[in-house]
Amino acid sequence: MHLAELNIAHLRAPIDSPQLAEFVALLEPVNAIADQAPGFVWRLKESEADPTATVVHDYGDYLLVNFSVWESRESLWNYIYRSPHLEVLRRRKEWFLRMAEPYTVMWWVPEGHIPSLAEGMARLERLRAEGPGPEAFTFKEFYASSEAASLPAAAEVRK
Repeated sequence: MHLAELNIAHLRAPIDSPQLAEFVALLEPVNAIADQAPGFVWRLKESEADPTATVVHDYGDYLLVNFSVWESRESLWNYIYRSPHLEVLRRRKEWFLRMAEPYTVMWWVPEGHIPSLAEGMARLERLRAEGPGPEAFTFKEFYASSEAASLPAAAEVRK
């Protein structure tokens, strides 16, 4: 099993605004770090030709989407918290509004499966509505793949 991860953020200004220029300039190097990271499998891209292009979707003009698949929890953790990505993450308040609801969700997918953005958004909504469980969880309340695989598909874990 591989780990799918979706996170969203509400931009403080339009993506092409001067306020977000430094963030946009960091997209290419940070995405390159992800692409080269041990355990990286896939990430949703708007354009192969433009590494600064953000994903276009129907969920709102100011919603930034980051969606990826990793070999393991450890490989994702290492990219987020043990690479130069962390310095960019620490500056998120400069570019994004604070969100009261969960904005990151993870779930297990079979190796080779590339989840759709609609699937990812549905997982995030599930996390928001039901809390963490084997089908939608976070780093803080994580479900190992063996736990998810041993539960029936209809099982619900609530706190």
